[in-house]
This record gives sequence, structure tokens and C-alpha cells, in this order.
Amino acid sequence: MRLLAAALCCALTAAEPEFPSRAEFHFIRMEYTDIFQSGRAQGGFRFAGGGRGWWRQDWPAAEIHFAQGIRRLTRIDTGVGLHMHLKDDRIFDHPWLYATQVGWWDLSDLEIRRLREYLNRGGFLVVDDFHGFEDWELFRQSMLRLFPGALIEELDPDHPAMNLHYQIKERTYIPGLRHLRRAPGGGITVQPQAVPPTWRGIHDERGRLLVAINFNMDIGDAWEHADMPEYPEAMTSFAYRLGLNYIIYSMTH
Repeated sequence: MRLLAAALCCALTAAEPEFPSRAEFHFIRMEYTDIFQSGRAQGGFRFAGGGRGWWRQDWPAAEIHFAQGIRRLTRIDTGVGLHMHLKDDRIFDHPWLYATQVGWWDLSDLEIRRLREYLNRGGFLVVDDFHGFEDWELFRQSMLRLFPGALIEELDPDHPAMNLHYQIKERTYIPGLRHLRRAPGGGITVQPQAVPPTWRGIHDERGRLLVAINFNMDIGDAWEHADMPEYPEAMTSFAYRLGLNYIIYSMTH
């Protein structure tokens, strides 16, 4: 089954059109150069990136599974997931941009300028799957380059992004698959994190959320493994509700 699923993902990826169809929404994954590709990494640690680029983490399975949920749970006309570099002018045709492993990205000055323009023109960025102090500090510094003096705030349950398609009051931890452990009795436990998960954001002067920050969690894994019995249903369900609210926010704000 794993081989079949991998083959299906490859087939769907190969079938992606060169240009987006006229669907109402496309999941756009942001391509970027990471610190390993640019040669700025210390110690040569690569883990799952393997030199192919950390922006690819969970790609394309996360988008493929999540798109099925979008179609089933909303009326949004959803096309295939795509990945684009910030230099690609097509990003301005899409309100949603997703970036994973942002504790490893190494944005150039040009990429910073392009991302700032994208957000100021109405775009919405969701960042995901980065953990711990070092990841946070690299990401925070990039946000200060993006918006000098940027205020990164906690997203409380009353935030509009948490009260669109779903009212999200809970704060369920969304782990990566590698943090799941099988308990002696046969159940699934989650390896605790040293730093608690947090939902944060950056707003413009009018209060519009520009960057949704999912720190110390991995919603991409929850989308990707939605059909895996070992992955806890409550965490996948929460990741879908959160992602759908973010999408609707991006399309309406």
C-alpha cells in the first residue's frame, strides 16, 4: 500500500499542468533556497532534506490529501497543488502561500523584497514545521528583514482566523509522525516537546493577518498522514480545521 500511495503521488505530480487551471483555489507551496543549499549550514546536518531542498518536506502528499478535505468539507473549487519560487510572477494570482521548515530557509534580499510585495498586495503566508530556539531565531530574523520592527503576536481563540468555517477554541498539539510512539498497551503516545506549540501571527497596520505562524507543530504531517491508522484522528481533524480556516481567511481578507 505504501508503494501504491507513493506511485499515485508521483503520477499526480507528473500530471500537474505547467500553468494553473481556472480553479478558484490552488495550494501554492513556496520554493526557497535553504541553508544547506546555500552552504551556510553549520555541521552539515541534513536529516530528511537530503540536499533536495527543505521546502519539499511532505510534498506532494500533504497537498494531495488536504485538497481532498477541502473539496469534501467546503464548496471551494480546488485545483491541483503547485509550487512556485518567489521570483515567479504567478504568485500574485494566488492568495495563499505555504512554506515548511522555515527554520532552515535562507532568503535572499530579492526573495525578501518579493515576499514583502506579495503580502502587501493581499497575499497570505502560512509557515509550518519548525521547532526549538534555533529554528525560531532564524525565522524571527527573517521576519525582521521582511518587516523591520515587526510585532509577532499570539493568535488567541477570538482571532477572526480562528472563527471562520470552524470556531477553533482548542489548542491541540499537532506532532510530526516521528514524534509518535507505540505505547506498551498498544495505543499511540506522543513524545512531549521541550517547547510548547504556539500559534502566532504578523498583522499589517489595518489588522489584517499577513503571516500565520505554526511553531513547534507539523500540520503538514497531519495532512499527509490523514489516512494512516497510526496517526491520531483528533490531531488530523484539528489540522484540517485550522488549514481550512486559514484558506478561507486568505480568500476573504
